[in-house]
Amino acid sequence: MKSFKTLLEAMRVKAWTKNFFVFAALLFGRLWSLKALQETILATLGFGLVASAIYLINDSVDRRKDMLHPEKCKRPIASGRLSVRVAVTTALILVSIALTISWIFAPWLALVYTVYFAKQLGYSFGLKNVAILDCILIALGFVLRALAGVAVLYDSGEVISLSPWLVICTFFLACLLAFAKRRHELISMGSEASKHRKNLKEYTAPLLDQVIGISASASILGYSIYTVSDRTAELVSPYLWVTIPFVAYGVFRYLFIVYSLEMGGSPDKVLVKDKPLQLNILLWVAAVAVILSTNASG
Repeated sequence: MKSFKTLLEAMRVKAWTKNFFVFAALLFGRLWSLKALQETILATLGFGLVASAIYLINDSVDRRKDMLHPEKCKRPIASGRLSVRVAVTTALILVSIALTISWIFAPWLALVYTVYFAKQLGYSFGLKNVAILDCILIALGFVLRALAGVAVLYDSGEVISLSPWLVICTFFLACLLAFAKRRHELISMGSEASKHRKNLKEYTAPLLDQVIGISASASILGYSIYTVSDRTAELVSPYLWVTIPFVAYGVFRYLFIVYSLEMGGSPDKVLVKDKPLQLNILLWVAAVAVILSTNASG
């Protein structure tokens, strides 16, 4: 039982909260059927398996550096509580299950999984050391999560697509999270930062502050344009702009967490711990659901 808990810890199941982006197509596509919900849940779980496989591989590759990190040294593989052999074997099993099942029953979803897995392998084996590109690749991972929601519904026979503006919003919101994490690493580790992550020596706090500001602005602007676009008014709802304040507060709250509370190092932990942010997300989802359901019934 203890070894199983250690394996789950290494798989970072708590980080599966990131996979909620898969539900974007279900929510904004106004697909309220039980079948669509089931398909989306399965796609989300599948994405979790692929993501966990990548975590296991990445931590195995970085174990020597993680041993020198004040926080990462506590991870199962870096601390020696989980062997590299077990980690890599488990990773191969997880990704094989996800890809095999999806290629049989949902080929478009399988394609998204495959692209994500290949992208993350490239990240783990070198691209994470390229400044700026590392955060761009992380952001594309969130976009692929949103596309996975579209793909699984398309495989099940639903004709659905995400607005380009919604994809743009997702991309820049993910950029905000990624660059804020780099800033936290740079500030918290100081002169030791480059020893734990090579490309941190190429980042500076002023540069990251500018990129974070640009990403935050672009994410709010992208969502705002999405809600008031003619395409959204025709296919989704003309009243979705009412939810803009929730998105603005969410972004501003995260900036407050990054700069005032200095807690931008782990976005998934922030989501779990910060009550105002949790409440805001719930209210946003509720508002979107009410607006879309009301428009559908009308």
